Amino acid sequence: MSATHGRRSFMSVLASISGILALDGRWGRASAQAPARPTAEFDLTWLDQLTGQHKQAFDYGAVDLSVDTRPLRFVRNYLDPFRDVFGLESPAINTAVGISRLGFPLNASDAIWQKYTLGERWKIMDPTTGRPAVRNVHLSEGDESVTALQARGTVFWQCNVALGGVVRQLSQATGVPAPEVRAELVAGLVPGVRLVPSHVLALGLAQEKGFTYMKA
Repeated sequence: MSATHGRRSFMSVLASISGILALDGRWGRASAQAPARPTAEFDLTWLDQLTGQHKQAFDYGAVDLSVDTRPLRFVRNYLDPFRDVFGLESPAINTAVGISRLGFPLNASDAIWQKYTLGERWKIMDPTTGRPAVRNVHLSEGDESVTALQARGTVFWQCNVALGGVVRQLSQATGVPAPEVRAELVAGLVPGVRLVPSHVLALGLAQEKGFTYMKA
């Protein structure tokens, strides 16, 4: 092989490599700039609709409902002073409650509590009977209830990863096939509860949207 031919071959290889790197660089930049798009199963557009002046996300990922009988007081105690001192309410004030596995009963309907004996499994007592609750005792009674806070603009979300753990737990305990349990739990979420891909992802996205953070 002549020296000239060798140099030409070497330069051709370098040109090919440079072209591949340039394309890879463009693809990398395009991927980095492309916005994340959720699948159809998870609608996260509600985050974009929360554009209040003050926004706070409450992390209920590790709440112990067997001990804390007033778990949602923190949300009320955030909303009340803004109303009473500053005269601000939703939509100027946005609040979101993020729930993972331990807090799942907060997001479940009375029918789910009764069918899957959530009060007994989570060791949550009904204050009116003194027995394990067969209804969502945090759903609609008082100004710290789920529905009362929803009426003030609070969004509740449910971690899908944690829901999978609840599904496995209840499926094993009851013998009901996991897909059937999952379908019932999703259908039995309190109206308005948002199913998110994961609790930690939703917390991160909320903070990117300007939410402050509190661990309940």
